[in-house]
Amino acid sequence: MFNGLPEYPWESLKPFAEKANQHSGGKVDLSVGSPVDSTPQIIQDALDAASNSPGYPSTAGSIEFRQAVVSWFERRRGVSGLEVSQVMPTMGSKELISWLPLLMGLGPGDVVVQPTVAYTAYVVGAALCGAEIISEDDPQKWPANTKLVWLNSPGNPDGRVLSKQELKAAVDRGRELGALIASDECYAELGWGKWEGQTTPCILDPEVCGSSADGVLAVYSLSKQSNMAGYRAAFAAGSSDLIKGLVNLRMHSGLNTPAPAQKAMIAALNDHSHVTAQKAIYRARREVLLTAVQDYGFQVAESEAGLYLWATLGEDCWKTVDRMAELGIVVVPGDFYVLGKSQYVRFSITATDVDIAEGARRLREAIDFTK
Repeated sequence: MFNGLPEYPWESLKPFAEKANQHSGGKVDLSVGSPVDSTPQIIQDALDAASNSPGYPSTAGSIEFRQAVVSWFERRRGVSGLEVSQVMPTMGSKELISWLPLLMGLGPGDVVVQPTVAYTAYVVGAALCGAEIISEDDPQKWPANTKLVWLNSPGNPDGRVLSKQELKAAVDRGRELGALIASDECYAELGWGKWEGQTTPCILDPEVCGSSADGVLAVYSLSKQSNMAGYRAAFAAGSSDLIKGLVNLRMHSGLNTPAPAQKAMIAALNDHSHVTAQKAIYRARREVLLTAVQDYGFQVAESEAGLYLWATLGEDCWKTVDRMAELGIVVVPGDFYVLGKSQYVRFSITATDVDIAEGARRLREAIDFTK
């Protein structure tokens, strides 16, 4: 009964991880996007203080939590005018992404659109409800039976950032079709280059969606910017009618975020200093790895935000995965993120300083060896 779901993609990467582990220095795993640094103490303290939570948590989220989200959107994303009725917590963003098509009542005959280079959960969400998945970046090519469009900016794996104009074109087309535009934006605080010092554009910006959030949903996670992946700390914001309907379905399903996790998110949202500090750590790792990857001969595309380098040697991605495994380095094949073949691989900068430095060293040594 699970035939509609593809095999979890990381299973096919295991032989290459095992090959990399045979390296004399062991493997350097640059495939996983999970944070490795400590959760900030201010967040841990908030969780500890809320540990005595004997009652069931509110599925809609506490007023305090939702107000913290509203304030954060205004302070960090330039989105003013949100109401607490437009916000709800989720148990990580992947949970909502995977179940949203089903919660919307989609099924056979409906289309879910994802980016041409896309995070793997969008395909899973369509498969769970039997909808058709289409990869298409051009809004004018979205078919008439499109019911849900996933945007991902900054993108995983490619780090692509959509401009306000591109986001607006998507919203306008979605409203024309009567489709929900859902924007997965969890790397918004992790912009590089021209995005330093600011967050990337938000789907809820009035310049994008106008004076109304109708037909629009922003999805956000604190896993990356606050090292809260283990807390399953995320939230969504959009039109109040949409949020009300989703909260009702989630109440029936028992999908409620634990109260201590909500308290921890409040602490995280109200403190930006830890985000700045974590970004500095990622910036340093990125600079070390990016230089080595480019010196080795990779062409890096996009990658202007987020925690990954989207890179190619101009060959089939699995050949590159094997080539890196020979060096004891594990990377992710681009085939995981496209409907079809890819020549790209994904390097992650979420590994420790030691592993990033060792991976860079092995790449440089390989360059010297080939000379």
